[in-house]
Amino acid sequence: MSITIRSFGHTREGRPVTLLRMENAAGACAEVLDYGARLRSMVVPDRDGKPRDVCLGFDSVAEYEANGDYLGALVGRCANRIRGGRFRLGGREYALTVNQGANHLHGGARGFDRYVWEHRLEGESVVFSRTSPAGEEGYPGLLRVEAAYTLTEDNALCLRLTAEADEDTVVNLTGHAYWNLNGQGAGEVGEHTLSIDAIAFTELAEDGCPNGTIASVVGTPFDLREPRALREGWDTTHPQIRLGGGYDHNWILRGDGLREAAVLRAPESGISLHLSTTQPGLQVYTANGLSARQGKSGASYVPRGAVALEGQGFPNAVNEPTFPTVVLAAGGIYQQEIVFAFRHD
Repeated sequence: MSITIRSFGHTREGRPVTLLRMENAAGACAEVLDYGARLRSMVVPDRDGKPRDVCLGFDSVAEYEANGDYLGALVGRCANRIRGGRFRLGGREYALTVNQGANHLHGGARGFDRYVWEHRLEGESVVFSRTSPAGEEGYPGLLRVEAAYTLTEDNALCLRLTAEADEDTVVNLTGHAYWNLNGQGAGEVGEHTLSIDAIAFTELAEDGCPNGTIASVVGTPFDLREPRALREGWDTTHPQIRLGGGYDHNWILRGDGLREAAVLRAPESGISLHLSTTQPGLQVYTANGLSARQGKSGASYVPRGAVALEGQGFPNAVNEPTFPTVVLAAGGIYQQEIVFAFRHD
């Protein structure tokens, strides 16, 4: 396992950005940036041993700054949506930045994805850290966050997330990588198959937040207990699919602790992605709103040209008392893990 470091340019504010490249003996490599503690590239072998970069990204800081799709980013303080940008905690109402319609999304107008994080090497891991001051985007309490990336010798990328706060606050962190297992820029991912170990999902209301209903997947396009091509689901006229413009929903994962939650496979390349997580939910987003644009090395990105698999707490959980809590108590420790393990059939 080796880690190399190089400059990746500067932000518009003049802050230097660093790229850190992890490579294992099998030839797999992952590139991460301290801008947004994000994953820029993930190269793994296909069934014929040919290396393919399966993660969408850009070639410059300016492109990341100009685009709002969170490509590869670590999003927070609170991933996903908070209805109306408001919640009550400790008898007080907090008003957050509203940045998607009437809702707060992925930490607000300047979430964690828009900052240069500190970085350090710790053994074979790259560890990013930052301190989010009290009041940032409207959140209570000072929050210290770390995101550690580790590439294993058997082609798994592990993301470990920790945080602690000096006041009760809301925390829900996740990685927002976009995957195309045929290679970034290889067109729509409709033929990719996806299976999820879940028997229920959180229904959406018109505003994109959950409506509070825990719905069974049985008899719906959300039944992915057996592998199903993504196109089979996003081409249906199911009301929930129409609301999301495709898949943009949270599945309620079975079990506790670190367990395998989902498997994404690409028949063409033979690459499979096995996702394990400690989180209670998995948001699946089939890049329905991704605009046509140029990505790394001139690759063409298109709507539905990737899928994001975001292990996280439920959307709007802070306002839904029946959902698992996303409140971090003062002095408590937030710890979550997401593992992306790559294999080939």
